[in-house]
This record gives sequence, structure tokens and C-alpha cells, in this order.
Amino acid sequence: MNFSLVIVTFAAFLTPMLLARFRISFIPTTVAEIFVGILLGKSGFNIVETNAVLSTISTLGVVLLLFLSGMEIDFSLFKKPDTSTPLAARQAENTSQETPLKVASLAYGLTVVGSVLLAVLFRVSGFFSDVQLASILFSTVALGIVISVLKENELLGRTYGQTLLLFAVLGEVVPLLGLTIYSSLKSGDSSTLWLTSLIFLVAVLLLLRFRNFFTVFKKYTKPTTQLDIRLAFVVIITLVVLAETVGAENVLGAFLAGIVIKLLEPEKETEEKLDAIGYGYFIPFFFILTGVKLDLPAMFSSAETLVLIPLFLIAFLLAKLPAYFIFRRLFTTSNALSGVFLSQTTITLILPALNVAENLNVIDQQQSGAFLLSGILTCLIGPLLFKYFYKPHEEAQKRIEVHFIGVGLMAISAMQELSSTHYSKAIYTNDQYQYDTYHNKAALSLLESLDSQHLIFNQVFDTDILVLAHQEANINFDLALKAKKYGVPRVIVRLDVRDPKERLRMEEDLEQAKVEFFSMFDVNVGMLRSAIEAPAFFNVLTSTQFRLNEVTVTNAKYEEKMISQLPEVKEVIISRIFRDHEPIIPHGTTRLELGDHLIMSGSNEAVEHLRNLLEANNE
Repeated sequence: MNFSLVIVTFAAFLTPMLLARFRISFIPTTVAEIFVGILLGKSGFNIVETNAVLSTISTLGVVLLLFLSGMEIDFSLFKKPDTSTPLAARQAENTSQETPLKVASLAYGLTVVGSVLLAVLFRVSGFFSDVQLASILFSTVALGIVISVLKENELLGRTYGQTLLLFAVLGEVVPLLGLTIYSSLKSGDSSTLWLTSLIFLVAVLLLLRFRNFFTVFKKYTKPTTQLDIRLAFVVIITLVVLAETVGAENVLGAFLAGIVIKLLEPEKETEEKLDAIGYGYFIPFFFILTGVKLDLPAMFSSAETLVLIPLFLIAFLLAKLPAYFIFRRLFTTSNALSGVFLSQTTITLILPALNVAENLNVIDQQQSGAFLLSGILTCLIGPLLFKYFYKPHEEAQKRIEVHFIGVGLMAISAMQELSSTHYSKAIYTNDQYQYDTYHNKAALSLLESLDSQHLIFNQVFDTDILVLAHQEANINFDLALKAKKYGVPRVIVRLDVRDPKERLRMEEDLEQAKVEFFSMFDVNVGMLRSAIEAPAFFNVLTSTQFRLNEVTVTNAKYEEKMISQLPEVKEVIISRIFRDHEPIIPHGTTRLELGDHLIMSGSNEAVEHLRNLLEANNE
């Protein structure tokens, strides 16, 4: 009994190591685990026998698989454009009507129609009679595989990646709901349909009850309690048990549990621990035992199975093919086709769906095996065809817009030193004398007035960063508050006020409005103190060749990478990492996280090279 447990445990441990050792990157780990199970089970050496312990661990594996799939959904993709400020409303008007959400929704709608038509065709031809089950299976998408491929190719943050990601999310959520309805109808208990709504109601109640949990749990947790993980299992067990009690499928409860935890916005560390529990132990058991149970000799001895495998494989592709015509609205012919190939990968929901069908006795072993093998083949063929057809299309890198109001040597010099590669710069004044003096040194624009409505009309406030460098502090103060109300993300203000009480009042109002401010006196004092106390640091601050730079990690490809593994990192000095506003002293073994702010110095070329890599939009 325990011998099989030991073998499967070692197999789960060795499989990813062998893939890494022989650099086999085109086979997803989950598919490799099924292959290993085939070798160990009935179709291979037959040294593993399923028993109660292995079955229990496998059940926990599928529950955690669907739970973690629910946690993979990025709900921010479903949000409507922010129009709460005049700037956001204007930007929303200028965006294309063909948004990733609209394109993905239309494309998946056609996929559902295509899946139903194919299912009807299979029934008419006599190959497979259950139209509902076939429609559900043909419309599924392997969300985890899609995410991993998009992340590896640095596409998650681009319009292309967001569209495919949304398509994959729909390809997991919709079939799962369809499977629940299908199971209820086939079981003959119509009450299950309305009782299923209780699962959603309890999920909402759990979400409301623990709404602020992750903002306060650090006060109570300690290494011996791990309250975040305990909460996750409270939600999982509650919804899974409820789902089984009302006659629904446990995978629906697990999936909803993942959504609840995701909406509670857990810490990154919590997500990592849950991934470790699931993918580190339980989920590999589920995939390996799936392979163990397969009896390939018996399946391939059946002419029906040999015919169904290629037919199902083609059907998985044809079901997604209508999406091509919607993808073409945003992408090139080649990239739209590559998106179809990646989207036809399906394995995550196929296995639970087949288990449900077998329990309901609506599918035989040959048909189930044919669906499973064709699903495995989609996970091998899909990513390969995606890489073959995908042609990198350079989206224009959005430069950060910086607008200066107020002209002087400081403002002009600062603007000139900003990299034109990353910043789009403009400077404005309403002073004719300043315009005549400086317009030959910078692209200076002359305004009739500094009235806020006039600035809005001339799109001066339509910027990412607004620097108010006017000599009059009252003008800067007034415009700063109006700019923040308009929706400017960052406002930096020069605030030279002699009256201490007036300055304190202004600073309090600016802090409340989240406006950044400085005074020339404080800056000069700080620089002089640095020159005295830390001459080396002063040289870094004043050098135009080796100056301090801030780089934000947004490229998911470098998440969990050690600093020592960064390309050409020896050409720069990383002095601090700010993570969640807390400073970290970096070491070579320090691993990066998304959102880290790296303070570094080095040659402009080396810094810009690292910036281009780390700040690629791939979140």
C-alpha cells in the first residue's frame, strides 16, 4: 500500500528535475506528469496501484488545482476604464473601441457557438452522442498553460497577452458553470440547480466576512499559526463540502474558493505558500494518477478510440478557429492564428469533467481516454504552433509625459537631462520675457495665462507628471491642487514660502492631496550636508554620467530572479530595493518581486539596458 505512495512521491519530485536537466521546455510539467503516470501504471511497468490514500491525495490535488485556477484570474482586466476624473474621462474617449475585454468576449462567444455545432456534428455522425458534454469539453481552455506561455514570451502586459488571457479565463469559467448545470440535469435532481445558488451566496458571505482579513492578520499571525493558509482552507473546505452537499461538483466549490481568496487581495507571500502546497505536492499526484489509471493497450485495441483521438483533436482546434476572425480586429493575421493555437490547449478542466461524466455513466472508457489523450496532444501541439506563428509586433513603448510650468535654468536643465527615450517633455510659461530668453534652449510654449481652465483647454494637465516650478509659491500651490483634482497622477511642486505658518498650511494641504513638494532652500542645505558628510554619495548625486536611477520591476519574466542572475548586473550598483515602501539592503541572492523599486547607479548605457529589461510591461 505505502510502496505505491513512495513511488508516486519520488516521481512527482523527479519529473520537473528531469525536464530541467534535459532542457525540455516544450512539454508542460502537468503533461509530463501524466506521461510518467502512464509509465508507472497499467500501460507501462504497472508498479503503482491506486488505493484509498492515493485516491484521497489525488482528490485534494484536483480541488487545489481548481482553487489555484480561480486565484489566477486577474479581475482588473474586467474593470471598465476609470472615468472618475476629467483626465481619465478624456483618455477613455481617446482609446480604441476594440478593447481586449470586448474582443475576448466576442471571440469566446463564437467559440461556444462553434463547440455546439461540432458537438451536434459528432452526434449526427454517430461518433459521440452527448451534445452537452462535448460542447463543454470543446470550449475549455487551459488557463495555467496560457498564462505560463504568455509570461515566458513577455506578453502578459501587452494588448495581445491581455486579450488571450481574458479568452482563457472565459474558457475556464464558462465551461465550469456549464459542467455544474450539466451534472445537475443528468443526475435527475432538478433541485440541485437552485441549491447550487447557495454556493455562490455563501461565497459572497465569506468574501464580505473576511473582507479586511489580509490587512490586519499580520497582527495576529506567527510562524506556528499561519493564519492566511488556515483561512484559505476554511474557504476551500466550506465551499467544497457545501457543493457536494447540494449535489453540485466539488470543483465548482474549489474554483469559487479561489475567486474569494483572490478578491480578498492576499499578500504575495500567501499566494506563494498556497502554490507551494498545491503544485509542490497534491496537484502532481492528481496528474500522475490520471496517467496511472490509463490502460493504453486496451484503448488502442479499440478502433473507436483510434478514430476518436484525431477527431477530438481537430475538434478542439476547430472550436477555437472562429475566434480568429475576432482576433484579426486587433492583431495581424499571423498573430491572430497563433492566438487560436495557444487557446486550443486544454487539460485543466478536461480531467474533472471526464471524472464527472464517468460517475454519471454517460461516457465509456474508450471515449474518456480519447478525450484525455487528445487534450494532452493539444498541450504539446498548441504552444509549439504558437511559437512558430507568433511574430513579435513591437507596440510603441509609451513614454512618460512630463510637463513643466515655470521657466528657469533649473527647470530647463532638469528637462534636458531627462532621457528622451523614456520621457516626452514639454515646458510652458506665460511670461513673454522668459519665453524670449529661453525658447532657443528648449521646446518652450507660451501661454496666454495660467488659469486652470486655460491649461486644461491646452492639454497642459494631460500628462503623467506635472512639475510646477514657477517662482510664485501661491501659483504653484493653487495649480497643484487643481491638477490633482483633474486627475494628474504625479504633481511635483516647488514651494518656496518664507512665512513658516503659511508654509505649514500649504504643506498639510499638499500632503493630503498626495502632491510632492520641495523648496530650493531645503534642497541646497541637503546637498551641502551630503558634500560634507558623504562626499562619495555627493559625487553620485552631482555626476551626470553616474547618477542615481530608480527602476521598477514590472516584467514578470524576472519575478523571483536573483539579483546576481540579472544580465550585466556587474556594470551597475544596486544600493537599495524599496518593497511596499520598506527599504531592503540587496544581496546577490535577493530575489526580485513585481513592483520592487531598485535604486541603482552606473553608466547610463548599463542602467538603460536594465531598465528596458525590468520595466517591460509583462505583469
